[in-house]
Amino acid sequence: MDIAGKTAVVTGGASGLGLATVELYAEKGANVAIFDLNEELGLAVAERLGDKVAYFSVNVADEESVQNAINAVVDKFGALHIVNNYAGIGPACKTLSKKGPHPLDIYQKVVAVNQVGTFNVARLAAEKMADNEPVNDDGSRGVIINTASVAAYEGQIGQVAYSATKGAVVGMTLPMARELAPYGIRVNTIVPGLIHTPLFDTIEESYYKSLEASTVYPKRLGKTSEIAKLSLHIVDNDYINGECIRMDAAVRMQPK
Repeated sequence: MDIAGKTAVVTGGASGLGLATVELYAEKGANVAIFDLNEELGLAVAERLGDKVAYFSVNVADEESVQNAINAVVDKFGALHIVNNYAGIGPACKTLSKKGPHPLDIYQKVVAVNQVGTFNVARLAAEKMADNEPVNDDGSRGVIINTASVAAYEGQIGQVAYSATKGAVVGMTLPMARELAPYGIRVNTIVPGLIHTPLFDTIEESYYKSLEASTVYPKRLGKTSEIAKLSLHIVDNDYINGECIRMDAAVRMQPK
């Protein structure tokens, strides 16, 4: 699918991986809708990037919030072709610690945002994509790109909720791709490793260096722009479907 002139939704698009993707998509000629709860950042990004980028305040775990925003995107840009689900949270908490058992409300919140939120946006976006006329000879109508994490495979201590939800995103990839194939909608999942998001600017240098050292090659953290480039390639290459693609410099996370 040629991204030029298409319309994309990017959840978590006001910062980090989402922001890098919004910027690249806009550069390549797409209309982009930022779904994020950070209104200040979202509006600033939209203003900076121009009329083809719009911000919507969206709680991905809330059905009405997502449905209203998707309807507004279609009203504004005429259609919806691409979704990138980046919105997610990952509080550190053990199943059992000196503080007691893992608080259930924290676990449920992570599930609501990372797992339910991803599925909620994907299912409602797919409904709109199915209405599109095919855009190429393959009959392509849409592309859904979800985001997991290497924690789906090698979750570290304190990541039980995060790992479970990212494992769920990996698990939904193939059945969702199979279910949406008759509509010409592809589904893939990006599985990032250690990517230098703004969070890493707040940690101690010694810990940062230890994370860099855990990668195989290149010996550095990934760049948000590299994730964005992979997202763009998934959109462009119609033969990538039902796949979970690790992007992690061959890192394999240790217990802690």
